[in-house]
Amino acid sequence: MRLGKTAVVLGGSAAGLCTAGALAPHFDQVVVLERDELPAEAEHRRGVPQSKHPHFLLNSGRRAIGALFPGFEDDLIAAGGLHLMPSMDAAYLDGEGWSARKRSSMTMIYSSRILIERVLRDQVRGLANVVIREGAAVSGLTVRGGGTRDGAVTGVDFATSTGDEHVDADFVVDAMGRGSSVGNWLVAAGWPEPEVRTLDAKVTYTSRWYDLPSPAERPGSWWWQHLVIMPTPDKGEHPAEHEFLVNFFPIEGNRVIACMGSWGLEMPRATDAFVESARRVRTPLFAAAMDQCAPTSEVHLTRSTGNKWRRYDHLRTPPQGLVFIGDSICAFNPFYAQGISSASGSALLLREHLSRAERLDAGFFSRFLIAQRKLLSVPWRLAMARDQSYECAVGTEKVPEWRRRIVAAVSGPAFSLIVGAAREDDVVDEHFAKVFNLDESLGDMLRNPRVIAGLVRYRIRTALGRHRVPFGFDPHAEPPATDYSPEGTDSAITSAVAR
Repeated sequence: MRLGKTAVVLGGSAAGLCTAGALAPHFDQVVVLERDELPAEAEHRRGVPQSKHPHFLLNSGRRAIGALFPGFEDDLIAAGGLHLMPSMDAAYLDGEGWSARKRSSMTMIYSSRILIERVLRDQVRGLANVVIREGAAVSGLTVRGGGTRDGAVTGVDFATSTGDEHVDADFVVDAMGRGSSVGNWLVAAGWPEPEVRTLDAKVTYTSRWYDLPSPAERPGSWWWQHLVIMPTPDKGEHPAEHEFLVNFFPIEGNRVIACMGSWGLEMPRATDAFVESARRVRTPLFAAAMDQCAPTSEVHLTRSTGNKWRRYDHLRTPPQGLVFIGDSICAFNPFYAQGISSASGSALLLREHLSRAERLDAGFFSRFLIAQRKLLSVPWRLAMARDQSYECAVGTEKVPEWRRRIVAAVSGPAFSLIVGAAREDDVVDEHFAKVFNLDESLGDMLRNPRVIAGLVRYRIRTALGRHRVPFGFDPHAEPPATDYSPEGTDSAITSAVAR
């Protein structure tokens, strides 16, 4: 059902492209305004500095994008994306040592952010009623009745190389990211400034791109494609690099992104310092792997990583004709890989609300904000559960020191308990994968009686020294290649994948 003549999307990154797919069935024309000139291939551009770092496409995001653009995943894999099973294809260093390798029901698509966006652009350009205006810098909104009960956004002003332009709009979507000026324009037009919830755990991360050796030239011990090195649980003296979260992240084109990040620590930004820090992380394998590869980039460092939720849903009279998708409404600590999945989930939610709508009145926009709030609360609570434990964290969601100490003391052991139980209990593993992929809240998982029983059983077995799956392999040795999957796992995986 057509709900209007023109919809305008502000921003042509992943959030904006997903939104264009959601709007296309419901408007005669969808105009995407993007400040950058968009590359034809998978290349970096100024408007997406995060593209130089690893990006996980969580399963909830895979499904949302696949619903908006059928065939997206096949196209991403055809373009070079890697379809892997992390529990079998990733060497994972957590706690005291390497985890065991075993099969599970969770798979993931590995690729660079720039490839994800290139495939999305190809999908959007295949929609007959969508136009992408490149080199279009949005400069303001036109409104009527700003701040009143019937106040609405009615158009968009923007500038191009040939001059200033304006487009009337029945529907506008802000997908301009963390730095969006839309909130300021709304305040200037008469709407109250929304409450903003923040928590910045001072996360900094730094990455460098490498070409892998050819398969024939790789060491025989490289059964893995992805390395993950979690911060040490050791509270004694150790190099600062032992506190780093490290990824050796495979992407298309026989390449990897070597990435190190931390909460509240200084990170290397020069090439020599990057290599030196890599040699001091918890396992020598990370630096040894880098030594086998050929660097193809400089070091890229990012500090803009705070969690920020603009609570437009709390406005008494939110503007009609305007919704927010992606970081423009809720931005997350990128460590948790929630951004693209949350944005695509919001875009899919928008399409569902549009498909049920008979008109775009005040009730429609209020209902969507309420539904979006429920969707965003799942990743937000996950981010808070970890970031509130750091003494360096600042923001409105910073908790009192006594509570922070409790969170810090409990969160690490609780996470290790869940990870350990997931190694040995298929039900815990399934629900933990759902939480990781934003398909289930952590609260719902921990209220599940079967999950609680699995955690208790694992704790008892640990006390008795009766583990089914070994763990804690020497971090200074190669991660074990042995497949520790229980008997019957293959058939269970086949059935889960088929579903």
